[in-house]
Amino acid sequence: MYQPEKLKARRKELKMTQKDIADQLGITYQAYSAWERGIKQPSRDKVKLLEQILNAPKGYFTEVEIVRLYNTLSDEGKNNALNYVRNLVQKEAYKNVVSISAKLYEYHVYEKMSAGIGSSVYNDQNYDTVYFHEELAHDFASWISGDSMEPKYQNGSVALIRETGFDYDGAVYAVVCNSQTYIKRVYREEHGLRLVSINLKYQDIFLSYDEDPRIVGIIVGNFVPMRL
Repeated sequence: MYQPEKLKARRKELKMTQKDIADQLGITYQAYSAWERGIKQPSRDKVKLLEQILNAPKGYFTEVEIVRLYNTLSDEGKNNALNYVRNLVQKEAYKNVVSISAKLYEYHVYEKMSAGIGSSVYNDQNYDTVYFHEELAHDFASWISGDSMEPKYQNGSVALIRETGFDYDGAVYAVVCNSQTYIKRVYREEHGLRLVSINLKYQDIFLSYDEDPRIVGIIVGNFVPMRL
């Protein structure tokens, strides 16, 4: 792979002008200048002449430096070089993992909340610790199980909830009723709340005001936890 920056650097090391080299090659100043700028590449024959004029080893202008040096080593030297590079790669990979992990945010996720038929209310103090690459404002988090709110809210994802009252029809809320918790689109009607799934295969659920349904909070976000 031709490397114009090395051609320019070597010429400057020898305190030569572009015209000096162009004259020795028998080409125009403009043609040589195009090589240094990477607009055009010299032919193989011209590369050999450049190596002679600039007193550079074979492959100096066409091979990546580490490759060129590697090719000059003995078999034992090549093996040592490979082992050294492998160790460097492993160290860099470890640094990247640490760097990524340092940017993750911790979430405490309480028992599963059903997006299908409902589950126990979120009064269990046991929680799972999961991580995500963004810090999202919320009051508490809970698991989503079931597919009634897919594709937007996936089974196994985390729902982020802000404890609030009713904001507007059609927003997605966590609703508690009869010791069950639901995550649904909520519509207020004259005699109760209508809970609507995003997945059209599920029928609406109607909760009468006589059953004392309580809107715990609005869903302000959701995510699939990152695997560490």
